[in-house]
Amino acid sequence: MDKWNTRTKLVHGGVRRSQYGELSEAIYLTQGFVYPSAEAAQARFDALGDDEFIYARYGNPTVAMFEDRIAALEGAEAAFATASGMAAVNGALFALLEAGDHIVAAKALFGSCLFIVETLLPRYGVEVTLVDGTDLSAWDAAMRPNTKVCFFETLSNPTLEAVDIAGVAAIAHKSGAKVVVDNVFATPIFQRALTLGADVVIYSATKHIDGQGRCLGGVVLGDKDFIRGPLEMYLKHTGGALSPFNAWVMLKGLETLDLRVRAQAASALTLAKALQGHDKLAKVIYPGLESHPQHALVSAQMEAGGTVISLEVKGGKAAAFRMLNALKIVLISNNLGDAKSIITHPATTTHSRLSEAQLAGLGIGEGLVRLSVGLEDVGDLLADISQALDCA
Repeated sequence: MDKWNTRTKLVHGGVRRSQYGELSEAIYLTQGFVYPSAEAAQARFDALGDDEFIYARYGNPTVAMFEDRIAALEGAEAAFATASGMAAVNGALFALLEAGDHIVAAKALFGSCLFIVETLLPRYGVEVTLVDGTDLSAWDAAMRPNTKVCFFETLSNPTLEAVDIAGVAAIAHKSGAKVVVDNVFATPIFQRALTLGADVVIYSATKHIDGQGRCLGGVVLGDKDFIRGPLEMYLKHTGGALSPFNAWVMLKGLETLDLRVRAQAASALTLAKALQGHDKLAKVIYPGLESHPQHALVSAQMEAGGTVISLEVKGGKAAAFRMLNALKIVLISNNLGDAKSIITHPATTTHSRLSEAQLAGLGIGEGLVRLSVGLEDVGDLLADISQALDCA
């Protein structure tokens, strides 16, 4: 697989065929596995082989196919699939940290990620420092002798700030800390975070990997020592495993991932360019625009600007709600990365648990809306958004 190009890996990577030679990957919808003898059962528990399984919470052939395929795409030694993106975040951080450790994290995090970092980890004795993710000097100043992890979203949700992965990695590795990144907005197609210096990469497979609003899922990628060591030990005993059916759906999603996100990113760039300067918008935020504050960094570490645009509607919440309610094609929902275009108002949905001061500090204003661009005709999308802005 190492010699295959991306689209070939996404179609054929990690396939395990049974004696029946099925074309589509099989769904091994089973909780447990049968052994030919008591001695065979003991041997498998003593030393699990590469293609052997004992219980679906520990591993499953369909799940293993998904793990192998996404690892091949990412260029990772190993992967562990989880029940959701947040199970992946939780698993990665708790497998790396213990009481007395210190984590430095970007303050611009998704609400649930912020809950784990700000609320859960301190309960178990982990010290936390939040920094401006775009400021390398802030990362450097926050490092301590007991810093074990630096954690950030490579593109923040929903303000689309870009973090210098290589820059943070250099600072972290100098102090012996691991770099853990949530790379969901950048996608594994447009950015290879491991190549840029990250140690652990996390995806919510619910987003672009499924891409059609069907299933929850997540995955953690990294070196084999971590994935098959402390991470697997944590996840298999705490129960965050991906179901075989959802793994099969994710395998089908991977087959078209490259085609979908490239089309979505192209439409996103077209929309962002067309909406710049609109008299109802105070700001258009898209990493592919030259007006983006980290456009040079994005150009250096990403192949494209991604599938998400954020718009600051003049007139605050009332105007933003009028705009959302006037949309005919774009749907109001809090997911992203879907074939259908989706829009949400972060201050009252995905980031609603944050205080007004926190929202202001993250740049999430009352008029900010997050648009995930789908696969519809871009002309239809532009017409729909334009007419909705007329109602703002």
